[in-house]
Amino acid sequence: MQETKAFNEKRAEIYWWLSSLFAKELTEENLQQYHSAQIRSFLSGLGENAELKPAVERVVDALNRLIDREDSQLELAADFCDLFLKSDRDSALPYASLYIGKNGLLNDTPAKELEALMNKHGVSVEHGLNEPVDHIAIVLDFLGHLVIRSNELEQQRHLEDALIQQEQFIQAHLLSWLPPFVAKCQKLDQFGFYAAIASLTEAFLKLDSHYLIGDE
Repeated sequence: MQETKAFNEKRAEIYWWLSSLFAKELTEENLQQYHSAQIRSFLSGLGENAELKPAVERVVDALNRLIDREDSQLELAADFCDLFLKSDRDSALPYASLYIGKNGLLNDTPAKELEALMNKHGVSVEHGLNEPVDHIAIVLDFLGHLVIRSNELEQQRHLEDALIQQEQFIQAHLLSWLPPFVAKCQKLDQFGFYAAIASLTEAFLKLDSHYLIGDE
């Protein structure tokens, strides 16, 4: 049980890390950290898993190319804006509602379902992130919360039930729409950093889902 809880801490950290990348542009300080030995070691560790390796290699390649990219922070911020903040036609907007059903942003069902779940768990959207709750950054952040909250459980069967609920959440609220979102990122992100992050997010969610149902 303690081994599972220790692993949960790592899972939550990864979800919160991925969430932060979709929440806002990287600062100059952020970029310097991504070139540090600590972050590169973290990425190397993720890449040791065969299912994550291709996406991790793409992330590392983009980071390496950033070193030689003129005005790299400004250019990467422009990539973020172009990819996530324009119109649905020109961007890969990161909202579940756009990829589930046929009504696009008029489809408020995903947001309502997520809002009900967040209220049930006493979670509110991070102050300053003025986005609907079906934004990928908010969904990933909430998933990290569910993971770490399960570590408060003291009985094995309750923890196992929580893991099952996390897998159901991943399927219903992320993998149900991530593939077309990720495909759109690949099409529109010419430099490739955020396309690689999107691919890594999908790959990690699939890997985590297999782990949660015991299909390792």
